[in-house]
Amino acid sequence: MRGLVATSTTAMILVALLAACGAPTPAAIQAPVAQPPAPEAVQVPAPGIGGGPEAASEGQGEAHPSGAIIYRTGAEAASPADMPRLIVKDGQLALLVEDTDRAIDGLMQVVGDVGGYVISSRVSYQQWYDRGYKFATITIGVPASEFERAIRRLRSLAIRVNDESSTGQDVTDEYVDLQSRLESLQATRDRIMEFLKRANSVDEALKVNEQLAAVEAQIEEAQGRINYLSGRASYSTITISLEPDLPLVTLTPTPTASLTPTATPTATPLPWDPSKTFQSARGTLRTVYQALGELAIWLIVVVLPVVGPLFLIGWAIWVVSRRRSRRPPSP
Repeated sequence: MRGLVATSTTAMILVALLAACGAPTPAAIQAPVAQPPAPEAVQVPAPGIGGGPEAASEGQGEAHPSGAIIYRTGAEAASPADMPRLIVKDGQLALLVEDTDRAIDGLMQVVGDVGGYVISSRVSYQQWYDRGYKFATITIGVPASEFERAIRRLRSLAIRVNDESSTGQDVTDEYVDLQSRLESLQATRDRIMEFLKRANSVDEALKVNEQLAAVEAQIEEAQGRINYLSGRASYSTITISLEPDLPLVTLTPTPTASLTPTATPTATPLPWDPSKTFQSARGTLRTVYQALGELAIWLIVVVLPVVGPLFLIGWAIWVVSRRRSRRPPSP
């Protein structure tokens, strides 16, 4: 009887897992950034481009529960019952400024006024003739509803806008898929918890708990991705490159000195000086004595130890042979 109950419990667990596998599969999961939005959207007046109160009457945008501005275009604007689009916006600005330090101060003022924050900053110095100039690259995050306003104010800091671009990514479909998957995983988790309460043995409880842990991990991943998309759509990023206005330097040509022909001076004969001749002769004599002294040192140190023994051996042989030649022959 107990084995039959265990078999039925295992079958119920398999049914629950098959139900969990039927959930839609989302895109890659990333780290959470903000809290997930509520299921209902609140419509607020929005500008024609995405910022400022002057275009609120046009009603081209809606506020997502996370705080992001959701834009409608074409057929979507004619169907208010449809879900607002969740757009992730990024911008890039290359500004030519008169003074980099003042431009950075103005940029920080803009960030504070729109309720944003600085993500990263980089400052470098480059030499231009006899002076160094500061270059800066700063990335900021601003609320999505203040994106266009921040762009306009940043333009006003520059002498000239060298480059400007903005991009948007629609993540509504992924957000909806994640919401559906999250609801399915939560339902599966509740069913597995019921199975865990009905487990009749420690082995069954461990198996059910293992499946419960796997489902809870998937719930955390889905919830984290939802939080990330919600927070990413709520705050847009803007990367600003600040370049100082380098002065024009005019090079002044240096005049070349002209060469004027001059008369070749005639050589003047030098008077005879016997003292210089004497000094030269004495130096030559000293050089000769030094050379003779060095030769004697070489003969004593090097030649004599090598040639001397050979000379003594040859002389001894000569003396012996001479004595033998003088000895009278034996009768």
